[in-house]
Amino acid sequence: MRLLIISHTPHYHSDEGIVGWGPTVRELDYLAALFDQVTHVAVGYPGHPPASALPYKASNLRVRLLAPAGGESWRDKLGILTAYPAYARVLREEMSRADAVHVRCPANISLLALWLLGRMPAPRYRWVKFAGNWQPDSREPWSYRLQRRWLAENRHRGVVTVNGRWPQQPAHVYTFDNPCLTDEEIDQGGALAAARQFRLPAELLFVGELNEGKGVGRVLRVAQALRARGIPFRLRLLGDGPDRPRYEAWARDKGLSEVSFLGWIPRAEVARYYAAAHFILLPSRSEGWPKVLSEAMAYGVVPVAAAVSSIPQILGETGAGVALPTDDVEGMAGAIASFVANPDTWAAAGRAGVAAAPRFTYRAYQAAVAGLFAGAWGVWLSSAAEREQGQSVVAVVAPEAGTVLPYSSNGYH
Repeated sequence: MRLLIISHTPHYHSDEGIVGWGPTVRELDYLAALFDQVTHVAVGYPGHPPASALPYKASNLRVRLLAPAGGESWRDKLGILTAYPAYARVLREEMSRADAVHVRCPANISLLALWLLGRMPAPRYRWVKFAGNWQPDSREPWSYRLQRRWLAENRHRGVVTVNGRWPQQPAHVYTFDNPCLTDEEIDQGGALAAARQFRLPAELLFVGELNEGKGVGRVLRVAQALRARGIPFRLRLLGDGPDRPRYEAWARDKGLSEVSFLGWIPRAEVARYYAAAHFILLPSRSEGWPKVLSEAMAYGVVPVAAAVSSIPQILGETGAGVALPTDDVEGMAGAIASFVANPDTWAAAGRAGVAAAPRFTYRAYQAAVAGLFAGAWGVWLSSAAEREQGQSVVAVVAPEAGTVLPYSSNGYH
């Protein structure tokens, strides 16, 4: 089966060939194992790729790059409209060749893809991943709201996967877990977590782009509040962004010598920071389910995060961490202080995270995708290794990975 993927994932040219945003590249490498041919239409950017970028490993996956468009200014945003005709030509061409399409929303190119799918007969099998908050409490860009409405109305005539479970969730919308872990990482993280004990200073970690959307300013104020409480700590921030100098200057001005800005760290090296951390902080404004929380949980790290999207659902049902209002800096500092005062409670939350982490593995994801295609369309996917051996995969979807709708020749039920 030929799969077309459409996304806004940034790609770059490097000595290793085309590289892309690491977390997405890893996910698509495992997705490609279920298909014969995969084409990824995405956006290519000039310049040197960030350390977070990775090359693809899947030999059956090709990337077709589009010129970037859009930006912060109104002039940049109008540039999207001028780029759309060229984008549409490529998308129509690739859609006509594919058996299945996987659109990753929300994004400008995804909005165009949804519009085209509402008007084109091909591909037959249509799966959209909405990575943002399916039922947000705060105002979002109009394009996000429009894409969510179109998906809820099923204008693309397919299925949707989302983070979390929601009131009045339409029948064609499935709950899926966001994958980010290999079986080897699960084993490594569990072994390291089992040998750990809580000792001061409290080790705090942030992983992601350094901006206010991700809550970096609030992370620094949590550190300031911990110092005011007299709690020894160290905070490491892994990531980068245009606002980094401003955050560094703020930390220096407040005398927060416990804070270290380490920039982007290659994926293979991030594990040692997870292994050393007690808490991961993520007071974001908007999320779906952040992969960095799953990665940290696999190593027994306890999330202290914003109560947005599916974060409070998953942390609540697993007992792996704490979700608080986004701006509740004192509440987050208080939660850490409570764990520091009760190390057994911290250890129990860490064990709960380790126990929950396997649901976020690529193996579980492959089974969930196979179950999605089997349940929605009666299509059986198999891995490359199974195809070579002439075997078919029987898709079994764990309850926490989503529910597969029954399907008959009359359509969905």
